[in-house]
Amino acid sequence: MASATKVGILTAGGDSPGLNAAIRGFGKAAIGYGWDVVGYRDGFRGLAEDRRVKLNKAGLAGILTIGGTVLGTSRDKPHRMVVDGETRDMTETIVANYRKAGLSALVCIGGGGTAKNALRLSKAGLNVITLPKTIDFDLAMTDATIGFATALQIATDAIDRLHSTAHSHHRIIVAELMGHGAGWLTLGAGLAGGADVILIPEIPYTVGSIASAIRRRVKAGTNFSIVAVAEGARSAEDAKALAAAAMRVEKAPDRSAKEAARAEFDLLELQHVGNTLRLAHQLEQLTGLESRVSILGYVQRGGTPSPLDRLLATRVGSAAADLVNDGTFGVMVAARGDTTEAVPLSEVAGKRNVVPIDHPWLTAARHVGTCLGD
Repeated sequence: MASATKVGILTAGGDSPGLNAAIRGFGKAAIGYGWDVVGYRDGFRGLAEDRRVKLNKAGLAGILTIGGTVLGTSRDKPHRMVVDGETRDMTETIVANYRKAGLSALVCIGGGGTAKNALRLSKAGLNVITLPKTIDFDLAMTDATIGFATALQIATDAIDRLHSTAHSHHRIIVAELMGHGAGWLTLGAGLAGGADVILIPEIPYTVGSIASAIRRRVKAGTNFSIVAVAEGARSAEDAKALAAAAMRVEKAPDRSAKEAARAEFDLLELQHVGNTLRLAHQLEQLTGLESRVSILGYVQRGGTPSPLDRLLATRVGSAAADLVNDGTFGVMVAARGDTTEAVPLSEVAGKRNVVPIDHPWLTAARHVGTCLGD
C-alpha cells in the first residue's frame, strides 16, 4: 500500500490486560510500514464522535506493560448508540468520519460484540480487521484471546490464597469468577488452584451433589472446601427454566408474544443475580460448615498483563499490520499455535467458544476427584 496510508485503531467492550500491548504491536508495525496511525477514544463512540489522537513512536513508548487501554473503551454499538438521550443508528456517521479522516483501514480490538459490530461496518464498506480480546475466552475461531492468560493467573492466585483461610477457619469458601457464559476461566483457575468443587455454565449443578461431595471430604477428615463458581453457572432447575423461556421467545407467534416471552426470560436472568450468595447459604445448611463468599470481580481484568498476553498481543497486533499491507480485510487475526490466521468475520460474529463436555480439562478434573456439581 502507499506510504501515505493512514490507519485507525480502537478498543471496544470490556477492558482486559494486554490491550495496550496490542495497540503498541499494531502501531509500531504500521509506523514501520510508513503509515500514519490514529487512535479513536472510547471505542465506537469515539469513532462516531470523531474523537481521535495521533499515535506516534513517542505515544506508543512505555505502554507495553500497562493494564487497561490508553485509548479508553466503551460498549457502544454503532447501530444502536445513545445520543442526546435517544438510541440512534450511527453507522452512516461512522462511515463518514472514516472517510473524512482518510483512513485506509480500521483495527478494532475486542471480543464477540466487537466482532459483530466490525462485521456490520465491513458490510457498510469499511476496511476492518479485529484482534481477539476477552478474559472469558468465549470468542470463536481462535486458540487464544488477549487477557485470558493474565485473568487466569490472577484467579488462580486468588484461589491459592483462599485455601489458607478456608483451612484455618474450617469453612467453605465460595469464590465467584468471571467468564460471561463460558466456564474457561473458572475451570482453568479451579483446576490449577486445586478447588474442590468447580461449577461452570456448561454443566448445570445440583446443590445436593455439591453438599454430598463436601460431606465426604469432612468424613475423610478434611473440614474445609473451596468452591470455584462461574458467574454464569446455574442449577439444573434454573437452567431448565431458562432454556424453556428461551424456547418460548424463539417460538413466539407474533411481536407481542415475543416481547412478553422476552420479558419473562429477562426476569429469570435477573433472578440469577445473587445466586452465589444463595448457594453458599444452602451449602452451609446442608453441611453444617460455615460458608463465606469471595467475589473476585473486576480485579481479574486489571493490572499488568502477563508475558503470555504481551506476546500474544504483540503477535496479533503486528500480524494485523501485515494484513493491511496485503489488502486483507473483513477478518479477525486468530491465534493458531505459534502463528496467526486471518478468519472471516462472518465465521466469528455470533458464535461462542464454550467448554466442550469432553474437554481434557474436565476429564482431568474428574480424575483428580473434583466435584463438577452434576
